[in-house]
Amino acid sequence: MASTFQRDRGGAWTKLQGKSTTYSVTLVKQIIGGAASPASASAKLVEVDEESAGQRLDNFLIRQLKGVPKTHVYRIIRSGEVRVNKGRAAADTRVGTGDVVRLPPVRVSPAAARKLDKPAPARDFPILFEDEHLIAIDKPAGVAVHGGSGVSFGVIEQLRQARPQAKLLELVHRLDRETSGILLIAKKRSALLKLQDQFRERETGKTYLALVVGAWPANRKVIDVPLHKYLQADGERRVKVVAKDDPDGMRAITLVKVRQVIPAQPGIARPGFTLLEVTIKTGRTHQIRVHLASSGYPIAGDDKYGDFELNKALHKQGLKRMFLHAWRLQFDHPASAERIELAAALPPELQKFADHVPSASPPV
Repeated sequence: MASTFQRDRGGAWTKLQGKSTTYSVTLVKQIIGGAASPASASAKLVEVDEESAGQRLDNFLIRQLKGVPKTHVYRIIRSGEVRVNKGRAAADTRVGTGDVVRLPPVRVSPAAARKLDKPAPARDFPILFEDEHLIAIDKPAGVAVHGGSGVSFGVIEQLRQARPQAKLLELVHRLDRETSGILLIAKKRSALLKLQDQFRERETGKTYLALVVGAWPANRKVIDVPLHKYLQADGERRVKVVAKDDPDGMRAITLVKVRQVIPAQPGIARPGFTLLEVTIKTGRTHQIRVHLASSGYPIAGDDKYGDFELNKALHKQGLKRMFLHAWRLQFDHPASAERIELAAALPPELQKFADHVPSASPPV
C-alpha cells in the first residue's frame, strides 16, 4: 500500500495512509574534512567505503578534491598520478569497497580556497519524508538545487552544512531554480542508484501545477514534441522544440489535465488563465516550460519562455515568481519497494494569487 503525505496551509505534513519510520542520521567520520589549503604537501591514500562504492573514479575524485577544477582532476587521471590499488585507472573506472585510491598533491587556487573557507550557509528545508535512506523536502522557489553557473551554492550544499555528520547527501533529481516543490535527496549510495534508475526508466510519477496564460483546450491532453538544448551567445542555456526528424531532438512527452479555469478580468487588464496538472513522462531540461509556451500557453511569470510584458503587470498584481510547482511525486522506496506518494500543497504566494481571482470552474 502506498504511503501518501500532504502538507496543509499551516506548513504541517500529514500522512494520509500507510506507515513510515523516521530514523536519525547515522553519525559517521568523514574521509576528508576541514578547511582547504592552497596546496597539499604530499599524496594521500583514501580507502573507498561502502557508500562510495560504484562511483566513477572521476566523480569520486571531484568529491574528494574539493576546490580543484574538473579539468585538473581529469589531467591527473590521464597522467597516471591517480592510482587505484597501485595501478593506473581511467576516469570511468568504477571504484569498489576497500579499493585504495592515491590522491596526488594538488594545488587549490586562492579564489577556490577562499570559497571553501566561506562555505554555504547551513539551512534546513521543510521535510516531507525522511528515513535512513532518503529525504524529501519542499524546495522553495528562487533556490538552486546546487551551486554552479553563477550560483555559489544551492540546496544540497546548504543541507550538507546543516548536517555535517551526514556521510552522504546527494541529489536524486533536479528542479529549476524558479520551481518550487518536492525534491529527493539520497542518504545512501544504494538509494541514490535505485532512485535514479527509476527516474531514468520512467517508473516515477511526477506531476506539477502550472498556471498558463489563456484557456487551455480541455481535449489537448498529450504533448509529444522533441526538444533541443542549446546555448545562447551569452552562454545561457535554452531549450526549443524541433521537428520529429531533427537529429538533435530528444523525445519529450508531457501529459496535461485542466484543473481550474480562471476567466479574464478586463477591469484590471488581467487575461484568463488555466491551472493545469502537468505530468512529465520524460525529464528534459525546461520540458514543461517549453512545451506549454510553444503550444501558445506560456506559464505565468516565466522569465525565460513567457510573456515578458504580461509578467511585469502580474508582478504588480502580486505574482512575483513563475507559477510552476512540483506538486506530486510517486516512486518505489529504494529499500522496501513500497510505493510512496508525496504531495506538497501550493506555496502561500501562489495560493494567494490563485485565491484572488474568480474561477469559472472550482478547483479539483
